[in-house]
Amino acid sequence: MSDILKALIEIVGERGVSNTPEELWFYSRDPGVLTPHLPDYVVAPRTTEEVRKIVLLANRGKIPVVPMGNGMSLTGLVIPLKGGIVLDMKRMDKILEVNAMARYAVVEGGTSQGVLKAYLQEHYPQLRHSIPDAPPTTTIAANAALHGQGRLTQQYGFNSEMVTGLEVVLPTGEICLIGSPSLGPYWFSRGPTMPDLSALFLGWLGTTGIITKIGLRLYPNKKIRDVELFVTDRVDLIPDILYKLTHLEILEDVNVWFQPKPLMFQGNFHITLYFTGDTEGEITFKRRMVWDALQEYMDSKDGGFMSVQYMKEMLMEMPQRGIADFADVPKGGGFEYSGPITILEHFPQYAAKVVELAAKYDVLYASSARLISGGHCMMFSISFAFNRNDPAMMTRVKHALDEATAFALEMGGIPWKPNFMEQKMIMEKMDKNALKLLQMIKKNLDPQGIMNPGNWEVNS
Repeated sequence: MSDILKALIEIVGERGVSNTPEELWFYSRDPGVLTPHLPDYVVAPRTTEEVRKIVLLANRGKIPVVPMGNGMSLTGLVIPLKGGIVLDMKRMDKILEVNAMARYAVVEGGTSQGVLKAYLQEHYPQLRHSIPDAPPTTTIAANAALHGQGRLTQQYGFNSEMVTGLEVVLPTGEICLIGSPSLGPYWFSRGPTMPDLSALFLGWLGTTGIITKIGLRLYPNKKIRDVELFVTDRVDLIPDILYKLTHLEILEDVNVWFQPKPLMFQGNFHITLYFTGDTEGEITFKRRMVWDALQEYMDSKDGGFMSVQYMKEMLMEMPQRGIADFADVPKGGGFEYSGPITILEHFPQYAAKVVELAAKYDVLYASSARLISGGHCMMFSISFAFNRNDPAMMTRVKHALDEATAFALEMGGIPWKPNFMEQKMIMEKMDKNALKLLQMIKKNLDPQGIMNPGNWEVNS
C-alpha cells in the first residue's frame, strides 16, 4: 500500500494525494441514504496525462478507480463500493475555449456549472448553457454523464444531448477523442455522420472511462426572462395541459410540482412556465399565447393563473435554492429522490404513488416533473426529505425509493441516475440481448474491471 501511495505522489505531487482518515471519511459518502464505504486513496490530478498515469497504475495493481465530480448525485454513484482510488476532478477546472459563432464551449472534466455561468456572463453575455437545479459546484462533465437536466432541456433535450465532443481516458489508459475533435481542432459536433461513440461514456456512470474534456453547446441568452404559474386541483388534467403548452413550442422550461407544505400549496398542482425574449413585445406575445392555450381550463373553473410576485425572485433563480431548503424541513439536512424518465400520460399515476409512499413510510415528500424535448418525455421527481441523525427515518426513505423504482419499471419508465441496487433491478428487466451487449462493451473497454466497480456490473 505504501508503494501505491508513493507512486500516486510521484504522479500528482504530495498535495494531490491523501489517505488520511478524515478525508477518506468525506469521500466515502454522499448526501443520500446509501451506506458509506471508505476508499483507500483520494487523488486530485491536474492534467489528462496525470489521469492516464493513474489509470495505468490502477491497471497494474487491479485497483478500483472511481471518477468524481462534486459528489452531488445523491444516489451513491461515487461511493467507492469496493475501495480503491477516488479520482477527484476538481483541479481540472479550466475553460479551454468558447467559440461564440459556432456556439460551443470546451471545458476540462472538473469545471463546475457556476464557473462556466460566471465566465459566460462576463465575457459572452449573449450566450448561456443549460444549468441544472443543483449547487453551482456541480460539474458539467458529471452532469452530462448521468443525463442531467437543466433550464433548457424542455427545448433541447437532456444536457447529455448538448455534448459536442469528448476527451476520455479509457480504462486501459489510452486517451481517446470523440466526435469532431477526433478529426480536427473544432468541437462543434460529436459526429452525426459517424458512429456516435459518446454513447459509450454518457450514462455509464464512470464505468467505461474518465471524461477529461467536454464540448458543450451554448445557446442565445435572451435579454428578458419571465415566468407564469398555472394552478389546478385536477391531476387528471395535467397531461392535456402539458400537451397544449408544449404544442406552442415557445417555452424555455416547464415544471409541474406539488407538495403538502406549506399548507397554501396542499391539494394543488402548480405548473411553472418560463419564457424568454429580446423585446417586451415578444414577451407579451408569448404570454398571450400561453393564456390563450389554457383559457378553456379557466372558463371551466378547473384552473387559473396565480400571482408570482411574492415568490418570483425564488422562481427565477438558476439554480433554485428552494430545492436544497426542502432537505432541511425535517431538521436534518437529508434529501434523496427517484427520478424516473417517463411519458406525460403517466403523471396522474406517479402523483398518486408519491402520496401513497409518503403515507406508507411516514416520510415528507415534495414532487415535481420537468418536461424534456418538447414534451416527448418528463423526469418525474419522487423526493423525500429526512433527518440524517435518524437511522430509522433513513431506512424508511430507502424502502420508499426502492418501491418507487420498482413502480417506475412496472410503468415502463427508465430510472434516472440509478444506484447500484436500482441498476440490478433495471438489468433484471432489460432485454436479455441488450444485457449481453452491455456486458460485452464493458468487458472490452475495461478488461480488468477497475472502473467504478459495483456499478452497471453484469453477472456472467
